[in-house]
Amino acid sequence: MGARGEAFLGVDIGGTKVAAGLVNDNGELLYKTRNPMNCSRGADEAVNAVREAIDRTIRENPEAEVRAIGLSSPGSVDPRTGTVVMATNLPCWKNFGLAEIIAKQYGLPTELHNDANAAGLAEAVWGNGVGYDSVFYATVGTGIGTAILFDRQVYLGRTGSAGEGGHMSINFDHRGPRCACGKPGCIEYLAAGPGIATRARRRIESASGNEGAKLIELAGGDVSKITGETVEAAWKAGDRLATEVFEETADYIAIWLGNIVDFLEPDVIVMGGGVGNMLSPWYPRIREYLRSWSVNPRAGEIPFVQAKYGPDSGIVGAAALVVHPGQYIMHAPTH
Repeated sequence: MGARGEAFLGVDIGGTKVAAGLVNDNGELLYKTRNPMNCSRGADEAVNAVREAIDRTIRENPEAEVRAIGLSSPGSVDPRTGTVVMATNLPCWKNFGLAEIIAKQYGLPTELHNDANAAGLAEAVWGNGVGYDSVFYATVGTGIGTAILFDRQVYLGRTGSAGEGGHMSINFDHRGPRCACGKPGCIEYLAAGPGIATRARRRIESASGNEGAKLIELAGGDVSKITGETVEAAWKAGDRLATEVFEETADYIAIWLGNIVDFLEPDVIVMGGGVGNMLSPWYPRIREYLRSWSVNPRAGEIPFVQAKYGPDSGIVGAAALVVHPGQYIMHAPTH
């Protein structure tokens, strides 16, 4: 049976998939679907993938009264104009007015925002950030996206580009490998899924004896096929090398969050994303180690919690944009 009554349609757009769903004004996910995203065939084909997800959602929920559509996209987004400015994994859209296209197609109010900011808003208004005046939200997965929220409003800065916490450098070495953004030592490069896999592969290459045996076994004997998920499975199976990689990852996160606390001192830190969920058993270590990397003597008082919405955060976050429209703080450039 499909959803009934008033609902808000959220669309989570990624480099390989489009997920869509219906959410009510209490933040409850009533329905969800997904289909592939293909940006290689141009902007129009990518828009068609978004339309396909929206059309299926509407078609399979004939008794739902869809009031508005929220869109969340990776990369740089201008919420004032509904434009995808630039997204590395959506190269077909550059300065692309997606919100206007969707609004005209469906005749519904439409909002577009960065995916991490949208997910952070959902956590602030409905999730595990409820009841706190200031929230720092981080989604750790293939990359690291963050959001800064004050009084349930996303802080965007002068041009809309604030809150890119995943690209804070914590291990600067101008001679070392660089993040995809071009900077060395970004927390995203070190602690997101691909970074975990890269560090595990490097440790195996320099390991001696039987170190990492379970990890290699789970990768089918091919070190190049090690992923973040492989490292997690090996750690859970008791592999010492994999465990050390996760310890190091937790410590990188703690160093990073120590800087966040010193700069923002949020009331709560909420962490989501696939790797964020993987790291949940390491939260006590992160909390403890964070104190060593913050000059704030009360850093240990800040709650550090797992996000409520997990893999559905993109859909629910996109819907939050239209249930709570205009929930962002932005200082427009004067010239």
